[in-house]
Amino acid sequence: MTDTDSKPKEQAKEPARARALLSTADFRLLRVALASHAKTTDDHEELAKINALHHRLGTYG
Repeated sequence: MTDTDSKPKEQAKEPARARALLSTADFRLLRVALASHAKTTDDHEELAKINALHHRLGTYG
């Protein structure tokens, strides 16, 4: 008969760190593309969304 309580409990392993999906260069490229698109749109609502996204991407790159 074996005593299962005498076995050392396995320590919980921390999950591996997530890898970055986009590089700093990717953020710069997206900002340039958004700026180019912003120059060609006349829709004020879309332009506001583009500007907000452009700003948010700037905080990462």
